[in-house]
Amino acid sequence: MIWEALKLAVKAIFRNTLRSFLTVLGIVIGVAAVIAMVTVGQGSSDRVTADVESLGTNVLIVQPGKDAMGPRRDGGQARPFGLKDVETILTEMPEVETAAPIGSRTLTAVFGNENHATQVLGTDNRYLRATDWPVVMGRGFTESEERSGKAVCILGETVRTELFGFADPVGETIRLGTLSCDVIGVLEAKGASSFGSDQDEIVVMPIRAFQRRVAGNTNVSMIFVAVRDGFSTDDVKLEMEFLLREMRRIGPEEEDDFSVMDMKQLASMLTGINNVLTGLLSAVAAVSLLVGGIGIMNIMLVSVTERTREIGIRLAVGAQGGQVLMQFLVEAVVLSLLGGVLGSILGLALAAVGAQMLSVPFTPDPLVVLMAFAFSALVGVVFGFFPARRAARLDPIEALRHQ
Repeated sequence: MIWEALKLAVKAIFRNTLRSFLTVLGIVIGVAAVIAMVTVGQGSSDRVTADVESLGTNVLIVQPGKDAMGPRRDGGQARPFGLKDVETILTEMPEVETAAPIGSRTLTAVFGNENHATQVLGTDNRYLRATDWPVVMGRGFTESEERSGKAVCILGETVRTELFGFADPVGETIRLGTLSCDVIGVLEAKGASSFGSDQDEIVVMPIRAFQRRVAGNTNVSMIFVAVRDGFSTDDVKLEMEFLLREMRRIGPEEEDDFSVMDMKQLASMLTGINNVLTGLLSAVAAVSLLVGGIGIMNIMLVSVTERTREIGIRLAVGAQGGQVLMQFLVEAVVLSLLGGVLGSILGLALAAVGAQMLSVPFTPDPLVVLMAFAFSALVGVVFGFFPARRAARLDPIEALRHQ
């Protein structure tokens, strides 16, 4: 019986091809939107996780100010860190593998007739090791360059391309603002981060040279701390907060004038926000499935009205009401499943294009596709049942009189 109902449903659908296509359009759009949103959202989450892991999940970032940029306990600006604080952390905390001081400014890099605005980062080789950011051309800083604060620099790939094209910049001299700087190396290209910024838009120079020649002070705006393997970052974070309170002479009743951020917590927070936004957008997209279901119910009611005489003939020659109900219910489900198939194909195609445009991984989840497909079938059952029941309850005599 189901096979016969299926054949009749397919014939009825292709009898009015254009109307059938317009009927399933809502289902197609709904399924495609849900699959595209969820797939791109998952790719964004994977990208965030990968970006944070590239910095290291066993990393703590220490900054002056409550919550990175908060007020001092006396109401003034947060007291900055210095190079001595970095050395104290390394000395007093054996759980710390390395700690790198960081200072930054935005300056214009100039070479010949080319110029490019970029971020200048003052740090040392410890930062490059902690972030696993190798120098692929030239070399890193020597100990004497770091200690004396010599004006040498390592270029990010974007800065190298903007100033030198694909030529070797090692040995050349660029100008950063008013400072002349000898290029000694080029960093490995990292590309755009999940936050939209170009990680290769950077020039790295020794922290002492940065302090003397660029910042004009001895401040350290951030300390990048890598925890040794086998130690919990949560435990190290608590111990570091205690040490920093002692170093900065903060009383028992006073609030911290610094912040320690765990990269694992940052990754979890960003992923959570991304998942919430993906869920909200998917829920909005799923509304079109409801609209598509209403469209199917409307067209099926029209179909029942148009085929009233046909239904009357079937009932008059002995067909049962259940058989008529099954015929129209199968027709509604076939319409929905057709929309589900087309929507799944369209959704995956849109997700692939979106992932390419946003530079995130394309990671389709078969379970999401299956769930969207199953939901489209459920829409057909729910919204097709009322028209099918109406057809099954027709009075054969009245149906045969229908013109």
